Amino acid sequence: MQNPWLRFVRSGTCVFTALGLTLLGAAPARSSANPASTAPLRPTATLAQNIDEETNIQVYEAASPAVVAIEVGDSGAAGSGSIVASTGLVLTNAHVVGNARVARVRLADGREFTGDVVGYADDRIDLAAIQLRGNPTGLPTIQVAPPNSVRVGQRAFAIGNPFGLAGTFTVGIVSRIDPERGLIQTDAAINPGNSGGPLLDSNGRLIGVNTSIFTTESSGGNIGIGFAIPMQEVQPFLTAVRNGTASTTASAAGGRGSRGPESIALNNTVAGQLGSSSDVLPDGSYFNAYVFEGRQGQRIQIEMVSQELDPYLILLSQDGDALYLADDDSAGNYNARLETTLPVDGAYVIIANSYAEGQEGRYDLSLSEVGDYILRQTGSLTTGDAIAPDGTLFDSYPLEGQAGQAVTITLESQEFDTYLALVDDAGRVIAENDDISSNNTNSQVTSTLPATGSYVIIVNGYSTADQGSYTLTVR
Repeated sequence: MQNPWLRFVRSGTCVFTALGLTLLGAAPARSSANPASTAPLRPTATLAQNIDEETNIQVYEAASPAVVAIEVGDSGAAGSGSIVASTGLVLTNAHVVGNARVARVRLADGREFTGDVVGYADDRIDLAAIQLRGNPTGLPTIQVAPPNSVRVGQRAFAIGNPFGLAGTFTVGIVSRIDPERGLIQTDAAINPGNSGGPLLDSNGRLIGVNTSIFTTESSGGNIGIGFAIPMQEVQPFLTAVRNGTASTTASAAGGRGSRGPESIALNNTVAGQLGSSSDVLPDGSYFNAYVFEGRQGQRIQIEMVSQELDPYLILLSQDGDALYLADDDSAGNYNARLETTLPVDGAYVIIANSYAEGQEGRYDLSLSEVGDYILRQTGSLTTGDAIAPDGTLFDSYPLEGQAGQAVTITLESQEFDTYLALVDDAGRVIAENDDISSNNTNSQVTSTLPATGSYVIIVNGYSTADQGSYTLTVR
């Protein structure tokens, strides 16, 4: 869609100055000052904290009676589950029960049951169901949220049995929803033993089944990156179980992200292989994880190349929220490539993945540091910035260039949908971009400058609601 402000630029009614950009006829920059505003009073913060605590307590008291501990085999392999029917139907992960036909199930009130594994999800989705023996009735159950009701930023609660500690409760938010991968990402702490347990909303309703974590520690502890299977995948499976049409053979295989990633060094290439020894995402696709240390402002490129599978790359910051990027085919021939400027110092996790479930094969993964940049600037679109005629906020940066000079300009933000334009000193748009790809709302333009002289880079949001911090890089 054409940005209406850029159409205004093309009309020739804007003037660029050496100090920046001036819009003729545009409203003056609005001040963010508000004399009537006052700092929040301490009792307000205390009240908000009390409300949060009360919500936590209510969610735990409503849901925890229906969260169970599951053990299979002589090894005592353990996981968690949720009672979804008062007659003893338990929902869990397929990898928790494996190929076992019988499981031991312990309720929160201490009662123990033997249960039969009565169904597995198809298409390698990591779900299984257990029916408790003894014809129980009146068991506590977890309410189920409607499919597609989850929103990024909402609070999320996990209950499970990590490290054998029954009924553990953790709180976080929904960090990301990836419909293509069929997963919910959360920073609510999910540790070994939480697998198969519920991810809940503020009403204590089931919004997902916890299945995977990422760790950089040999202990397998959580680092704030957990995945859950959303209800749009869970509901059809439960329907099949109740109808007696669910598969009796597990289709999911491999681990679930509980192993530490391998280290990968900058400017290095490693050979890997996806297969049954790899971890598995909730959509049934294999992955291997790698970790590297990065610096704020460092420009890196990651490329995954294979002749045997369709590569898919995911890059996450260790805290799970500072950065999340994914790519399928940017390197051509179904190969994947990511290029970005790292937003913070710290560890980053690379997920070498396949596009489709169950794809196996060898690949090469390279991590390299991109060369020097002409300009790197962090900033923020906020109330008080200049306003374009379409009501969007914008900042502008001068650029001096030579005829024939090739420049690549990248605008990145984790907080808003970016819009980027390069304009010459006559107000003509040389290049513009909204989204780098269909699943990446950052912006990037590559252009050969037509003449020696002054240019202006416009940092814009796609809609009037777009505000937040950004990083602008010119190479």
